[in-house]
Order: sequence, then C-alpha cells, then structure tokens
Amino acid sequence: MSHQPPLPDAAQSPYPIAEPAHDETTGSEAMQVVKELADAKKRRAATARQIGMGAAIGIGSAAIVAGLLYWRGGRR
Repeated sequence: MSHQPPLPDAAQSPYPIAEPAHDETTGSEAMQVVKELADAKKRRAATARQIGMGAAIGIGSAAIVAGLLYWRGGRR
C-alpha cells in the first residue's frame, strides 16, 4: 500500500520529471558569461606605462600643492 493515491494519466504534470542531458562541450550559460567577463577584464588591465604615468601625475600634483601651501605660508 503506497502513501500516494493513484492518479489518472490526464493528471500528469506537463513539466518533465527528469532533467534533459546537458551538452558539456559548450558549458553553461553562466560559465560563458564568466569567461567573457574575464577576457574583458584582461583587455582593460592597466599597462606598466599607464601606471607610471598615473604615478608621475600624482607626484607632480602633490608637489604643486605643497609648493602653493609653502608659498602662501611664508607671507605672514
């Protein structure tokens, strides 16, 4: 004796009970998106030249600010 009552054939679920087989060669959609994002991140990575230019601009602007502060401070 089972715990579930018998169901007629018309009462079967329209959705499949078993999941269909997956194609493992292409990977899932989420994995494809992750791979595309990783490739895009590699393309946007900063080069050594860009990092050097950023450091030079930062040091130069800090030197200008320091020069202006010392110049204004000596007039008291």
